[in-house]
Amino acid sequence: QVQLVESGGGLVQAGGSLNLSCVVSGRTFSSYGMGWFRQASGKEREFVAGISWSGTSTYYGDFVKGRFTISRDNAKNTVYLQMNSLKPEDTAVYYCAARYGAVVPNIATRNMDYWGKGTLVTVSS
Repeated sequence: QVQLVESGGGLVQAGGSLNLSCVVSGRTFSSYGMGWFRQASGKEREFVAGISWSGTSTYYGDFVKGRFTISRDNAKNTVYLQMNSLKPEDTAVYYCAARYGAVVPNIATRNMDYWGKGTLVTVSS
């Protein structure tokens, strides 16, 4: 069984930064494509960023516009999401997810195999 645990969320002012982390345990981390998703109150969960098992390919939702960076450290079984220039509309619960295989741009939530419980990001204006 694969377990994912996110951390790093919190309250930040608009224009600020946060770095989310997701530690994965249970299986060979390097076999999984990874993604970050988010869900704002009253909205559907949406794709934020994805990264291939090797880390050589990365993908972002259109709204990111160069503000976020996804990365991974396979030696530490960890995937990161560095978020800069945060906006109030970025307020959401951010989820880490794993897929045994390839992650593609805007991958649907139903195609991810494992999920963390999420970490709340609140951006004040």
